[in-house]
Amino acid sequence: MVSVIERNKIEELDAMYDKRHGGPYDRGSADKYYGRAYEPHYFKKDSYNSDKVELANMTVEEIVAYTAGYEHQTETKDWGE
Repeated sequence: MVSVIERNKIEELDAMYDKRHGGPYDRGSADKYYGRAYEPHYFKKDSYNSDKVELANMTVEEIVAYTAGYEHQTETKDWGE
């Protein structure tokens, strides 16, 4: 469980990142939410409907944004199991 103070700090840090659908932050957050492994990537436009950029072709800033999205995601998908 994340405390209110920790949640506020995460929200403050999150404001630094572009959260567009398919971007590095969004993909990191989605991967964590759906229980997928840490695997930096993003899409040039919308997720799965545009070219995918893999880790080898990402900038340091893009990797940092993906990592922030992954680490700051505090909820996970309830698969009903």
